[in-house]
Amino acid sequence: MDKRQFLTASALASLTPALASAAPRARGPILLTISGAIGKSNRGALNPHFDQLLLKQHQNFQKAFTFDADAILSLPYFQIRPTLEYDNKVHTVRGPLLVDVLKEAGVPATSNGKLVLRAIDGFAAQISLAQARAQRFMVATHLDEQPLALGGLGPLWAVYDADRVPEMAAQPVADRFGQCPWGLYHIEVSAA
Repeated sequence: MDKRQFLTASALASLTPALASAAPRARGPILLTISGAIGKSNRGALNPHFDQLLLKQHQNFQKAFTFDADAILSLPYFQIRPTLEYDNKVHTVRGPLLVDVLKEAGVPATSNGKLVLRAIDGFAAQISLAQARAQRFMVATHLDEQPLALGGLGPLWAVYDADRVPEMAAQPVADRFGQCPWGLYHIEVSAA
């Protein structure tokens, strides 16, 4: 092996750990950004010039994991039938489980951290990963087989089947979804 081959091989070997934790970049418009205590990333630090919504909501990170529509829709989906507060009727809601979305960003399934689920209107709900697992929170993409619309409840909505969680089912329907931001666009993960 000559000196040039040795240097090239050494340089590539030193990049291997960095490449292993990087994921492919999203190709379409970004719908969801996950930052904080994540194990994989596919984008760099917050850009104060172009990440205006994140900046206005006082976010700051050095790395993040992003999803476009194709990435979210490629995950296995889960379906629930909760009674919704908006019309007090049962609806079919589907999307991937929140823990599966977080797993894609390298958050261990057994983590005991906290999540801040942030909506485009500035609403933020804090839940634990244990709660997300126990209540089977999902990142909903569809309501009654129709994609969730921006300007409605979407395009993403953090929600769970409150009818199947006894302590929530005992409450009035209007009080069951206080930790379920529609228009979800950012999740901040913190370690326990």
